[in-house]
Amino acid sequence: MTRMINFACAAAVGLLALAQPALADNVELRMATLAPDGSKWTEVFDKGSVETAKQTENRVTLKYFVGGQQGDERDFVRKIKLGQLDGAAVTATGLAMIDESIRVLELPMMFSSIEELDYVADKMWPYFQKKFDAKGFKLNERGEVGWVYFLSKDKVTSLGDLKGLKMWTWGDDALVGTMFKKLGLNGVPLGVPEVDAALTSGRINACYGSPLAAVALQWYSKVKYITSMPMSYAIGATVISNESLKKIPEADLKKVMAISKTLGKKLRVAIRKENEAAHKTMLRKGVSVVATPKAMEDEFRKNAEEVWQSLAGKMYTKEELATVLKHRDEYRAKHPAK
Repeated sequence: MTRMINFACAAAVGLLALAQPALADNVELRMATLAPDGSKWTEVFDKGSVETAKQTENRVTLKYFVGGQQGDERDFVRKIKLGQLDGAAVTATGLAMIDESIRVLELPMMFSSIEELDYVADKMWPYFQKKFDAKGFKLNERGEVGWVYFLSKDKVTSLGDLKGLKMWTWGDDALVGTMFKKLGLNGVPLGVPEVDAALTSGRINACYGSPLAAVALQWYSKVKYITSMPMSYAIGATVISNESLKKIPEADLKKVMAISKTLGKKLRVAIRKENEAAHKTMLRKGVSVVATPKAMEDEFRKNAEEVWQSLAGKMYTKEELATVLKHRDEYRAKHPAK
């Protein structure tokens, strides 16, 4: 009888161990990003890694592969799905490879201020988090890249000038590709890690990006001009596979998510300051701001709004576009332009 009881207890313990796999084991989350080492983005990621290890007593650690070591953002998402990576800090282009509808928050000429963007994005972020969760991904706190401008070796004062340039276009960015086609621009599709060499060789003579990205990636040293008109406001976020998060004990997971949320908010503030500083750096190093004529801005805006409508029902739903416009107009009604 005693032997039978001991056997039953042993079996029960064995089944319990199978039901709760290795939660005591240390978990390393393998993360990828295009952000170059030493940039403000990686500086914050490093702080998050240190804080995560400290608060979980090294039960959870983060390993970042920076500067495109794991390829472009399409490679990141593919590797996460294959289990070769656990997550990535990506731009909206990378997020769109999981759920394309999030690009409705990044439409060209949609927002006229950061405050408008914040108001709309904060309203809609929980909605997109649910969509990502249904596809197996945890969408963390919103990050950003900043206002996106045209950068070129030749002065741009009209859409005709833009059409005459060999302009980089991110090969995986369907939104920008649609906008370029609408405007009749000569887009040269390249991955982000290829842009610097292409500017140096003359394969392209123009690109687009935020001041901080242009400085961090050294693009600014190969151009002479930046437009005063921003094309859009670029956002991003860190995504992690839900399967990877299941490996982390609940108590530690709460700590990891809390750290991520806090650092995400701090990163937005830091990136905005760094973009201002990067813009000044570009001017100090000889890049000139070209005032965008009102006629060019009006024509660009008209084409952009037509692109918004053309992508409704394809990239995002008509309802999602309507919701963005509703929230944006709510903000404008509460904060009329002076």
